[in-house]
Amino acid sequence: MKFQHIFNLIIGGSLFFSLSNCASNKPDSNKKLIWSDEFNGKGLPDSSKWNYDFGGDGYGNNEAQFYTKNRLANARMENGNLVIEAKKENWEKNKYTSARLLTKGKFSFQYGTIEVRAKLPKGRGTWPAIWMMSENMKKWPDDGELDIMEHVGFNQGYIHASVHTKKYNHIIGTQKTDTLIVKDASEKFHVYKADWTPEKIDVYIDDQKFFTYENKEKTYEAWPFDQPYFIILNLAVGGFWGGKEGIDDSIFPQKYYIDYVRVYQNK
Repeated sequence: MKFQHIFNLIIGGSLFFSLSNCASNKPDSNKKLIWSDEFNGKGLPDSSKWNYDFGGDGYGNNEAQFYTKNRLANARMENGNLVIEAKKENWEKNKYTSARLLTKGKFSFQYGTIEVRAKLPKGRGTWPAIWMMSENMKKWPDDGELDIMEHVGFNQGYIHASVHTKKYNHIIGTQKTDTLIVKDASEKFHVYKADWTPEKIDVYIDDQKFFTYENKEKTYEAWPFDQPYFIILNLAVGGFWGGKEGIDDSIFPQKYYIDYVRVYQNK
């Protein structure tokens, strides 16, 4: 979820979207489920599946939160969901706390389908994301990043999907991204999905495809996506993009609900 200072906002019939979660909550029987977390327990997230990023150094995006580790106030399983909660509180040198969970070192996959059913926080300054990076990341963006869902609270309902590579990224103004408007993204759960093959990556919300990135050039600079990637779920506060129009302190605490994460490969 690196900052994108230029992205396409296309408002039209094909990209104006509001559904009350038409996608099924049942696993896809046509594909093999290879990893999942249904978050049906209580307490801290399953440590056999998730690690944490920890600290408050801005994470390259000038973010305002401190990401805590093993702290129920910021990340917990509750009523069948993972709840990532951003709070307005002083923590070391930061004025907010939140959490960033990742499967790095515990689970990664190459090609397949990832589905995440989630309900997003709301309010200016929030920046939740569902994204993936290379298990063997040595240099960003050369080794690739896939953003399945990003939402910045000052632009309520605009859901962004993007890829970042050495050749295509926002730093040099060549990023590949698109946007779908989901009016009730913070009121209802929706399924955010990416289908990843050696030929292309398609991103969907509730089975409506709105972003495709194809492997046309067959070079690592344009397509570093032939290697295992891990999953990241986080709720940032502020930052170059999320805080572009400031942070509304009156909205906190804000909760980001994830019902499940499922990863499939073709049978």
